[in-house]
Amino acid sequence: MPVTGPPAPEQPRHIATRDGLLVLLTLTTGAVDVSSYLHLGNVFSSVITGNLVLLGLSAATLSASLAVHSGAALAGYSVGVLIGAPIATRRVNSGETWPLSVTVTLVAEFCVLGGFSAGWELTGGSPGSTAELLLIAALAVAMGIQSAAVRELGGMSTTYLTGTLTAVVAELVTRDRQPGLVRSGGVLTAIVAGAVIGGLVAGHAAGWLPAVMLTPLAAVIIISVARLPPVRDRLRPRRDR
Repeated sequence: MPVTGPPAPEQPRHIATRDGLLVLLTLTTGAVDVSSYLHLGNVFSSVITGNLVLLGLSAATLSASLAVHSGAALAGYSVGVLIGAPIATRRVNSGETWPLSVTVTLVAEFCVLGGFSAGWELTGGSPGSTAELLLIAALAVAMGIQSAAVRELGGMSTTYLTGTLTAVVAELVTRDRQPGLVRSGGVLTAIVAGAVIGGLVAGHAAGWLPAVMLTPLAAVIIISVARLPPVRDRLRPRRDR
């Protein structure tokens, strides 16, 4: 009798779970970016194209402050990728829709955001110039780690979304629907929603900003760990034979 592979019906469910986790993760991105823009020198933590433009603008306007802030964000993001990429590429099985290495990388991001949260609370949400640069760098490092993690899932992103928007509009116009259109729409919606929530909290209760950033990320980590086969098998109710 020929040996057959594992049944495929669960695969769509795995993909739907992965896509849902990516949407959740993008809520953190929106909250992080709006926080750095509003409170940490009008720069972004994950929109590196925007920071490159700001760096050029600082040269044109001779703004040392803008140059230092955008430079700190660029450097922090690069360090985050350097940290996250080696961790994220350690796959166990190449066919996994959400490798364990991705979750481990997101745990590293959570630790960095935890460090940011401690610094934010210690400064009372009003950091001085040196603390401000350190906090910008911390947020950018977190976003670099997150980008490196999600990169391992294929052609997806929860931080740089210009390509995602381009794909969605192109597919709608040409009616050439590709897999992942719903996920892409969800991610675009989530980054706006995260920014809205982060902006409201920043304006009315800045002390709660860390919670807005950390909650979606924590949910992604917990759900992804629960979805790992050994954990899932323990949680599944036993059937009488």
